[in-house]
Amino acid sequence: MADITRRLGWRHLRGAPTAHIRHHRGGKLLHDGPGLSFWFRALTAAISEVPVDDRELAMTFHARTSDFQDVAVQATVTYRISDPALAAARLDFSIDPDTGAWRTAPLEQLGTLLTETAQQHALDVLSRTPLSAALVDGVTAVRERIAQGLAGEPRLPATGIEVVAVRVVALRPEPEVERALRTPAREQIQQGADRATYERRAVAVERERAIAENELASQIELARREEQLVDQRGTNARREAEEHAAADAVRAEAEAARTVRLAEAEATRSVRLARAEAEGAREVGAARAQAQAAWLRVHAEVDVATLHALTGTRLAENLPQIDSVTVSPDVLTGLLARLGARE
Repeated sequence: MADITRRLGWRHLRGAPTAHIRHHRGGKLLHDGPGLSFWFRALTAAISEVPVDDRELAMTFHARTSDFQDVAVQATVTYRISDPALAAARLDFSIDPDTGAWRTAPLEQLGTLLTETAQQHALDVLSRTPLSAALVDGVTAVRERIAQGLAGEPRLPATGIEVVAVRVVALRPEPEVERALRTPAREQIQQGADRATYERRAVAVERERAIAENELASQIELARREEQLVDQRGTNARREAEEHAAADAVRAEAEAARTVRLAEAEATRSVRLARAEAEGAREVGAARAQAQAAWLRVHAEVDVATLHALTGTRLAENLPQIDSVTVSPDVLTGLLARLGARE
């Protein structure tokens, strides 16, 4: 949309580089071209603004295949106005001199023209194609047919329209039909998934079996080695017992030999001791006999008074010690009487 400014009854228009401006006054063309900027009077000016940039027109329409199935076609047509003067002459692109807005809707008229032309050619190709083929190759066929139809449509060049590209986004059947068509494919995909699952389970079972066999082989080998270990331990225990028994026998023999030697030594010592004791006893007896004989010889040579004196002395030596003597009057009287009688 052009930018229009008011100044004291005059208007100033400034167009965009992608908009072709045509200014008429009194039936004469004063300005013609894109991106113009000029002053004009609103009461005497007739201005048209034709866009010359590429435009995208999205369209959706329904068609019916040869087997009477409804499908929805989504397409996009890219076009441009290649001849602005011709387009302005065939369609109303005039703008309001005060606001710069189009007085009518020329782009909607172009959209309707392109949509109806594309729909006509799409219906023509789909009406002779079954649904299954349309879903497989219909997008390419419809796109080529619409492109060819728009290129061969005489009204478009006569209006100054050039089609740049045609794209068919989707071609979809009704939801119920689409679900019905998806079912076999889904079943096939599910079967493939189930087959893959079964194969994976089979592989897992095979691996588990191999693992179990390896574990069983390992247990058998471990049991065999444990048996060998038990046999070796028994052999070692027997050898250890035999060595202990031999060592005990050696110790017993040594102990017995030592005991015999000690007994023999003790017997020898006892014999020697007995002999020594007997010899000592004989010597003591002989010494006592000699002493007794000498004593007898001495007493035989001494007189009787001397013997009495020795006897008294020996008796006095054997008497107990007397610390004090108490003499009663009766004893003293008796002693005195005896002494008197002797005199």
